[in-house]
Amino acid sequence: MTSTERAHIAMFSIAAHGHVNPSIEVIRELVARGHRVSYAIPASFADKIAATGAEPVVYTSTLPTDEDPEAWGTELIDNIEPFLHDAIQVLPQLAAAFEGDEPDLVIHDITSYPAPVLAHRWSVPAVSLWPNLVPWEGYEEEVAEPMFADLKASVRGKAYYARFEEWLAGNGIDTHPDRLISRPRKAVVLIPKALQPNADRVDESVFTFVGACQGDRAEQGEWQRPAGAEKVLLVSLGSAFTKQPDFYRACVEAFGGLPGWHVVLQIGQYVDAAELGELPANIEVHTWVPQLAILRQADAFITHAGAGGSQEGLATGTPMVAVPQAVDQFGNADMLASLGVARHLPMADATADALRAAVLELAGDPEVARRAEEIRLRMAAEGGTKRAADLIEAELPVSGR
Repeated sequence: MTSTERAHIAMFSIAAHGHVNPSIEVIRELVARGHRVSYAIPASFADKIAATGAEPVVYTSTLPTDEDPEAWGTELIDNIEPFLHDAIQVLPQLAAAFEGDEPDLVIHDITSYPAPVLAHRWSVPAVSLWPNLVPWEGYEEEVAEPMFADLKASVRGKAYYARFEEWLAGNGIDTHPDRLISRPRKAVVLIPKALQPNADRVDESVFTFVGACQGDRAEQGEWQRPAGAEKVLLVSLGSAFTKQPDFYRACVEAFGGLPGWHVVLQIGQYVDAAELGELPANIEVHTWVPQLAILRQADAFITHAGAGGSQEGLATGTPMVAVPQAVDQFGNADMLASLGVARHLPMADATADALRAAVLELAGDPEVARRAEEIRLRMAAEGGTKRAADLIEAELPVSGR
């Protein structure tokens, strides 16, 4: 088998939109190039995977889902323990599912701990598909070690690392748990380089930025700018941390009846539109919207600054007001602001007056528009989906087993 012939590629991920969605177009492209792609995923995402042409390999997971974000707990150890617990019980399921049909190449989301273990067992290359920020040279000393110091000194933390190391050793791997995922041999980074802190210190022989892999999203539906709408604002806090009725009411107060502006307000599944009161004619409210279709026509975007929303805003050249909710969103908000295309507005400060002032200031600033267009063009040059597929194909073994 040469590297460009039909191959069997196995992809591994978890049941979370923020981890599955970035890979979808890459998988679709690999299938279109003639490869057979098996995609290991819990049942809730099987139909979405099947729509790409890949074959879902369904496994049972114990991880909390997007529908229950509070189940992740509040402490750092609460956030990482579930991944190890899930990996230990998932590994036998996946080993059995692929027995006799082992792939030529493993690709995997960074949350899939079983994937590099299986690649080692099968003696095949592994490539990480990285949907968020990557470590730079010095990251461990500057960020990871201070962040994890108390955890590693705690009883619970020591037990976690002991269990992780025992699991890896039992599978013939001597890599430290902290490096199993964070220091891969090869990674395709599915975010634009513009969002990456200390980008000049990232080892690009390992981490290759390909920017947005968005596709046309035609299956998500279209959206038409209403007649007479001079400006369009999209408001979305993503899919997980959306139980924010007070915030949505502030948006209605800020932009309801604002001359020339039309507002699309996505409120997610945890808030009833009736909680927002009577809505002005210039505001439409939905549980879900075709975000990219709207952003292609929008003049401003109020976002939680998740990795997906941030790069969609950059890819469409849309000025953003970042109101982060959790995890990496705070860092993304700061990066967007430093690029000169966004304002970081903490949730506690997101009053109607502050939201309106931030949106009007951004949308009326020609320098913001210039910077947004410059970044949009730079992102487009990173190659997107086709480059990601090229990089993955380059890792295929030159000759079959």
